Amino acid sequence: MAVGRAERRAERRIKVAVLFADGTDRALDLLELLEMAWHDAYGEVTPPEDLIDDILLMSEGNLRQLIRWARLAVEDWRDVRVAADDVRPAPESTPDSRDSRRG
Repeated sequence: MAVGRAERRAERRIKVAVLFADGTDRALDLLELLEMAWHDAYGEVTPPEDLIDDILLMSEGNLRQLIRWARLAVEDWRDVRVAADDVRPAPESTPDSRDSRRG
């Protein structure tokens, strides 16, 4: 678990690079700004990592979209979560999970 901003940046580098390629450093800079805004708004050091993942998903590797979704996350993170849930594929049900609903 990363403690400092530099450690969190290093841990996020690979997943950000997959989406942003040559724009990786700019995207990581934006995520640092997101952390600062998050701290001001919520008093927490950083947004939860699953919210960061949602923001990255919604950005589709586009820096302008990353800015949009990062800003929205600070305003109301639940909107980002709902949008990401709509985009993310639903988990497939297994035969066991279907049988358990029958009671």
